[in-house]
Amino acid sequence: MAELLSGTTDSGRRTKERKIKVSRLQKLRDLLDQNELDALIIDQSENRRYLSGFTGSAGWLIVSQNSALLAVDFRYTEQAKKESAGFEVVLVKGEVISWLSLYLSEHKFRKVGFEAEHVSLAAHQRFSTKIKDNGLKVELVPTSGLVESIRAVKEPGEIELIEKAVQLADAAYGEARAILRPGLTEAEVAWKLEKFLREKGSQAVPFEIIVTSGPNSAQPHAKPSAKTIVKNEPVVIDLGARVSGYCCDLTRTFFLGDTDKTFSKIYDIVLGAQLTALSTIVSGMNGDQADRLARTVIEQANYGEAFGHGLGHGVGLQTHESPRLGPNSTDVLVDRMVFTLEPGIYVPGWGGIRIEDTVVMENGKARTLTRADKKAYIS
Repeated sequence: MAELLSGTTDSGRRTKERKIKVSRLQKLRDLLDQNELDALIIDQSENRRYLSGFTGSAGWLIVSQNSALLAVDFRYTEQAKKESAGFEVVLVKGEVISWLSLYLSEHKFRKVGFEAEHVSLAAHQRFSTKIKDNGLKVELVPTSGLVESIRAVKEPGEIELIEKAVQLADAAYGEARAILRPGLTEAEVAWKLEKFLREKGSQAVPFEIIVTSGPNSAQPHAKPSAKTIVKNEPVVIDLGARVSGYCCDLTRTFFLGDTDKTFSKIYDIVLGAQLTALSTIVSGMNGDQADRLARTVIEQANYGEAFGHGLGHGVGLQTHESPRLGPNSTDVLVDRMVFTLEPGIYVPGWGGIRIEDTVVMENGKARTLTRADKKAYIS
């Protein structure tokens, strides 16, 4: 059972925001045409937010050539009315899959796409069974990356929000340099930096801040631990900030103590790999080609096996989204894509070094957004 809610007109929303939503929907409708779909069901939260503005944690967005409907339960009705002006907002009472199957049939949709990477097998089976039991002529078609492909190319307003997040992250690295000293634990440093970010205006940090030192830093995504930071070991700090939903991602590696030959050697290799990629990536390259630019530098230094992850990933409403820069990636890089460049070398028993910046493609080249300095040594 569903009830049409009043109050879904644009009461006070700026004309610019309305135009952005219309533009995004039209891009999706063009993709529906290309894929011969009558409609697409969207339940991935960032995709739902991107198209409708709705920031709630649950809901179903159904987009066709002639309609855009947001179905929510009682918890989100008022929020949906406020955030999704221009969308038909429906309150669903009872099982959403029962309502959804009937809605699709009533609108004579025959081929309906769903986000295969986000719908559980159990939900798909329940949905398919409901359609079959009701004798409905609806074909569910798995799709992948339709909305994500639109999100990959950022609008100017999105880039502005990412740049605001970058300013917070850059400031956090100034704070890290000021507070980092032997005797603190990894967890203590991580908490101090998260507290700093929140106090300076970041929304909830987009991922758990990584602070790892010594041998722990050989694990690219190790969690901050109770290990005490000591002199003459690498310290990797990976953090991000979030502004109006948009994220950034930034990593620096520090060394507390005097000059160390091993650290300096590996650090220079990683930095050289990153700077090579930054200066030579151009529009039209795919993710594999971009990755190869940095990977070749590391391989030629005989550390190829120690660089086990991709060069980077897209950043936006999520910290990991399209495009992907890594081996075998066919994602093509074009202007207004925002992504990271983060080569690293990880040596078990010794530690790791990673240098990461968030960049944007502009005029066919990569421009660095993050500005935190790359001076590694802290005396």
